[in-house]
Amino acid sequence: MSRENVETVRAAWDAWNRGDWEEALRYTGPDFELDNSSAVGEWRGVHRGPDQVRRMWERFVEPWESVHLEIDELTEAGEHVVARTTAHFVGRDGIEVQARAAWCWTFRDGLVISLLVSNELDDALRAAGLRD
Repeated sequence: MSRENVETVRAAWDAWNRGDWEEALRYTGPDFELDNSSAVGEWRGVHRGPDQVRRMWERFVEPWESVHLEIDELTEAGEHVVARTTAHFVGRDGIEVQARAAWCWTFRDGLVISLLVSNELDDALRAAGLRD
């Protein structure tokens, strides 16, 4: 199932980068939870269900001219997929910013049930059971 999970992560990511929130959320279970509690900003916290997640994503991208999330590396770990990423932001005045993050996608029955977002790769690896 891990290969299918990796393909789901890629498909959801592509949809997110297009701003197609509905398509990105199509891969999630009804009780999907996005844990962004280690972030700084108004999108910080745990967001439950598609409506809360969609609103958080909208707030996250609103101040930017463009946001593109690039996958640097994916690691399969049973029901988890860990992604190391680089986000590319372009401000409305043209200033460009990059930020790295790590994500732990957790699957059940082929759907994403939770997504942990962290600035630290070790946090995502721990969530996937790959670190003590």
